[in-house]
Amino acid sequence: MAFYHQIPSHFAVLSQLVKEAKGRGFFSVLKIKRPMIHGFLKVGYQPLHCFAQKKTGPSVNVSLDPNNPPSINKFKKYKQNVDLPPILPKNKKKPYAIPLKKMQRDAREDKRLAELGIEKPLEPPKNGLLVPELIPVAYEIVDYWKVLIRGVAQLLTVVPVYGCSKCSAVHVGPVGHKIQDCYGSGNTQRKSYHSWVTGSINDVLIPIESYHLFDPFGRRIKHETRFAYDRIPAVIELCIQAGVDLPEYPSRRRTNPIRMLGKKVIDIGGYMEEPKPCRSEDSMSLLAELDTYGAHNARAPLSQTEKRKLAETTIKAYSTVRRGVRQLMRKYTVKACGYCSEVHVGPWGHNAKLCGAFKHQWRDGKHGWQDATLDEVIPPNYVWHVQDPEGPPLTSRLRQFYGKAPAVVELCVQAGAQIPDAYRPMMRIDIVVPNSEEARLVA
Repeated sequence: MAFYHQIPSHFAVLSQLVKEAKGRGFFSVLKIKRPMIHGFLKVGYQPLHCFAQKKTGPSVNVSLDPNNPPSINKFKKYKQNVDLPPILPKNKKKPYAIPLKKMQRDAREDKRLAELGIEKPLEPPKNGLLVPELIPVAYEIVDYWKVLIRGVAQLLTVVPVYGCSKCSAVHVGPVGHKIQDCYGSGNTQRKSYHSWVTGSINDVLIPIESYHLFDPFGRRIKHETRFAYDRIPAVIELCIQAGVDLPEYPSRRRTNPIRMLGKKVIDIGGYMEEPKPCRSEDSMSLLAELDTYGAHNARAPLSQTEKRKLAETTIKAYSTVRRGVRQLMRKYTVKACGYCSEVHVGPWGHNAKLCGAFKHQWRDGKHGWQDATLDEVIPPNYVWHVQDPEGPPLTSRLRQFYGKAPAVVELCVQAGAQIPDAYRPMMRIDIVVPNSEEARLVA
C-alpha cells in the first residue's frame, strides 16, 4: 500500500522538472537533476531520503568521549609487508627527483624573464642568504651525527658485522648468511656464496663525501684545482652551508643577496679570498668526531642495560639526522650524479672529471648532475633482517620469507632497541619463517 502512496509524489516531482525544462532548456535541467531522476527510474518506490549518494572512503568512528578520540583506519597506518625500492640498473641514468616537465617549465620561465631583462626572483637560500629558522636544525644534525658515529662504533664491539670482500654486500649477525646472491669477481667458483670478512663502521654508515666550498656561489671547482679543496661528509657540508660555523671549515656569510638574470649571475657581491683553515689539536679531534674514518671502536665492556640504552640512543640519532637532512634539502640545493654516487652540496655541481660510470667516455668523465634525494646523501644500505640471531644462518631457499632493514637499524635492533614502526613492514616481523621441510608445503 505504501507503494501506491509514493507514486503521486514522484510524478509531481517529474512534472515539476518538465515545467522547468520548458523555460530553462531541457538538457540544462537534466545536468542538475540527473542523479535524482536516475534514482526514481531505478527504484521508484523508495522514499526520497533513500536517493542520497553514499560517500565512499574510510570509516570514521566519531565519539564524544575525550578518552576515545576518533580514529581513521588506525590499524592501517603501516602495511604488514612492504617491498624494498627496486635496484636501479647501472647502464641507465637515475630517474629525476623533480619531474622533467616541471624543470622544463621553470627553465622556460627563466628564459622568458631573461629576454625581458627582468631579474630572476630569488628567496633564501637561493640568493645566498641563510634561512634563520633552519640554523637550529643544522646544529641539531651535527650534534646527533656525532652521537650516531660514536654509537655505531661502540655497538660494533657487541654485535658482529661482516662485509663481502668481493662485492658490496653487508650482513649484521653472529655469522654471515648463506644466501647465494654474490655477483663479485670469482662468484662462479664460489657458487655465488659471499666471502665474508670482518666489517667496519663504513660498512654500516656508507661514507658520502663532498667538496667543501667557502663560497658555494663562487668559482666552480675545475679538474685541475680539485686537490685544493677538502673532502668532508656531505651531511656536515650541508649543515655548514645552512649556518653551522666550524673554524676548520669557514664559510662565507652574505649580507646582500646575489642577483641573477636567467642563468647568469650579474652580482655576486665580489670575490673574497678564502681564509686558511686553522689546524690545531682541538680541530683535529673535532674532525675525528665528524668523520667515520676517524671513529675507533671502544673496547670497554657493556652490560645488557647499557647496550640496550646505547642502541636506543643510536637509532634515535639516526632518525633525527635523516629527518633534519630531509628538512634542509627542501630549501638548500644538493646535487647528485645520475650515474655514480658522487654528491655535491651547492647550487651547481663541480667540473672534476672523476665519473667512471656508464658511458663516461661520452661525457669526458664529467658527472651528470641532477637534484639529489635523501637516500643518495644518507644511503640506507639495506641488509637482511635476522629474526633469531642464535638460530641457523639465512639460506637461499627461504629468502622469500626474510625481510630487510637499513644496516644501522638492524645493528641497533640486534643490540636490544625497539623496532621503529616505520621499518616493521620491510622487516616482515609478522611472517613466521618455516624450516626447510615446511617451505615446500607453503603455497
